[in-house]
Amino acid sequence: MGRIGVDLYPLQTGVPLAEVESFGKFLGGSAANVAVAAARLGRSSAVITRTGDDPFGCYLHTELRAFGVDDRYVTPVAGEQTPLTFCEIFPPDDFPLYFYRRPKAPDLYLTAAELDLPAIRAARVFWVTGTGLSEEPSRSATLAALRARARAGTTVFDLDWRPMFWQDPETARPYYTEALRYATVAVGNLDECEIATGVREPRACAEALLAAGVELAVVKQGPKGVLAVHRDGDEAEVPPVPVEVVNGLGAGDAFGGALCHGLLSGWTLEKTMRYANAAGALVASRLACSTAMPTTAEVENVLTGVQGLRNGDRPVR
Repeated sequence: MGRIGVDLYPLQTGVPLAEVESFGKFLGGSAANVAVAAARLGRSSAVITRTGDDPFGCYLHTELRAFGVDDRYVTPVAGEQTPLTFCEIFPPDDFPLYFYRRPKAPDLYLTAAELDLPAIRAARVFWVTGTGLSEEPSRSATLAALRARARAGTTVFDLDWRPMFWQDPETARPYYTEALRYATVAVGNLDECEIATGVREPRACAEALLAAGVELAVVKQGPKGVLAVHRDGDEAEVPPVPVEVVNGLGAGDAFGGALCHGLLSGWTLEKTMRYANAAGALVASRLACSTAMPTTAEVENVLTGVQGLRNGDRPVR
């Protein structure tokens, strides 16, 4: 449940946006990308969101169905336009984003009245994002869905902090705190964890998220890898998978889809984190986001290569 839109990515890298001559068009938006990532790994997924009542909205329905994502909960908002997102690509670590979502994006028009609460309660994994808390009526809809969910199954809160989506960023933490009460898993990088908890050191972030109510805290540390701490005392800290970065955008969504896959599979915490890291690395090594989401075979091939490097063997290509 959350953001969807059209990504327009430059087909020239290392070029300022003002000088780019051609773009590729892709399905985008964090919640939609996570649903695609899970579907590519063989899971049954759906996304709850809204688009504009325009040709780009039709395009997103077509793309969701092509990826195997159920689009029955994606509805148009009359008179509104589907959001567009542009980026600049300066590998390995500079990927500015330009969101065209004003005066208000359709996904923020979601209301509690239109939610299929039985379907939300029945899902084995329910995923929501911080963006959904940034404005009404989406904020109330997100919290209503979480309350109805009542921590059934696995409920993931993707902290997903985007300061440009908040009219007053200082108001964010109370809503994040409320959402954490109903989540069983929290996922975020250090900036996002700081917004949610007020602390920034990775272990302190994990402990603060657990204290806020979740059972599993996943703290992404960029080049230092990921730290995952479970309330039962289990924990894993695993390094990132080294790749030649083409576009770092979307790697976190691939991580999210793979995290869902690992949790549903009942894997150990360490195996789940290594798998999610590998999925994220694959997307970082590719241009796009949604179309770059890896299959199970691709992720396993990367993991085999990483294990081979540990054993002194040549990596699998």
